Parts: sequence; C-alpha cells; structure tokens
Amino acid sequence: MSAIVLFMAVIAVIAGWWLSQQRLMSKPWLEEGALGDFPAAHEMTWPAAKIGLGVFLAVVGSLFALFISAYSMRMNMTDWRTLPVPGLLWFNTAVLVLSSVALQWAYVAARRDDMEDVVIGLCAGGVAAVTFLVGQLLAWQQLRAAGYFVASNPSNSFFYMITAAHGLHLIGGLVALGRTTAKAWRGVEMPQLRLSVELCAIYWHFLLLIWLALLGLLTGWTDEFVDICRRLLT
Repeated sequence: MSAIVLFMAVIAVIAGWWLSQQRLMSKPWLEEGALGDFPAAHEMTWPAAKIGLGVFLAVVGSLFALFISAYSMRMNMTDWRTLPVPGLLWFNTAVLVLSSVALQWAYVAARRDDMEDVVIGLCAGGVAAVTFLVGQLLAWQQLRAAGYFVASNPSNSFFYMITAAHGLHLIGGLVALGRTTAKAWRGVEMPQLRLSVELCAIYWHFLLLIWLALLGLLTGWTDEFVDICRRLLT
C-alpha cells in the first residue's frame, strides 16, 4: 500500500499546484477595469490535449502502482519462487532510454522549427520502441524455453502480466507517434506539430520511468533501496 499512498500523494501535489495556477479563489464579479487588465486575460492556459494526457498518465500510474503493491505483498508468501530476470532486459532498457532521448531531441528540434531533425527524432524513437517490444517478446521466449510458464508460479504470472501491460501502453504510444510522424511527413505547419511532438515525448518519458520502476522491482533493487532508506531514517 505504501507505493499507492506515495503515488497518490505526488498526484495530489501536482493537482494542487495546477489548481493554484487557475485563480480559483478569484472573484471576477468584483473586479473593476477593462477586460484586458485582468490577470486571467493574459495567462497562458494548458491545451486540452495536455491536460487530457496528464489525467491519463495519472490513471496509468495508479494502475502500475497497484501492480507494484500487489507484487510486493504477494512475494512474501511461501509459494513464491523468484523468477530469474533475463539478461536481455538490460539491453531492452538501454533501447527504451534511447527511444526517450530521441523523442526529446525531436521536441527540442520542434522548438527550433527544424523539421528535418524532428522527422529524424520521431523515426529513431519509433524504431527504438519497436526494438524494445521485440526484445521483450524474445525475453518471454527465453523464459518459456527454460520452463518458466505463466501458470507455473505466481512470480511468473506477475512478470508476464506487468511486462505485457507496459508493452500494451507502449504500443498505444506508437499509434500516436505514427500519426505525429505522418503529420511531419505531410509538411504540417510547425506550430500545429509542436504540441503533438511534446505530448509524445512526455508519454515516452513517463513509460521509461514506469519501466525503470518495474525493472527495479523485478530485480530486487527496490527492496534494497527501501532497506537503505529505512536504515538512514532509523
């Protein structure tokens, strides 16, 4: 439950910060003066697509927080047999990092109005993401060949479920990335393309953070980190 509480606390802080920027406590009916003199008339508001993505990421983050909490509780039972983590996952992690870096590069290029680098960054990020998914399937194949099937042990079931959920969200991101890349190829105006590139980059960074947390959980690094924190606090 600690992972869920921590995650919800982070979401609450972010939501509180965003609401504080919306002037919810203002009383416009008591304001006097020209419309252009009101602070709200000059403040930049977030695009609806960015707000929608933020809500979606909060939901997805809550889902994976539940997975992490369930995994942490279930692993303490007697029938749990730790699944050996395939070495291929480290290569897959490096590829996903490259994918996130490529999309960040595309976003920076979009801010410079450099369409050529935007296309290169989007394509590189997409290729790296597909490579990550293929690597995950190969890791599954290695585990099945070694006799680690889904129903063999609760540890196996959690591994396949968690990695599959992450892969499905990445596939959904590839759909959005493909549409953004198609816009770039068609020569859409940069102001219209810039937001789409930014949303893809944010989503990729989020999925990278989720995967790093999952990898730490599967490899046992999370438990070691928690133990270190407890020792420092006691």
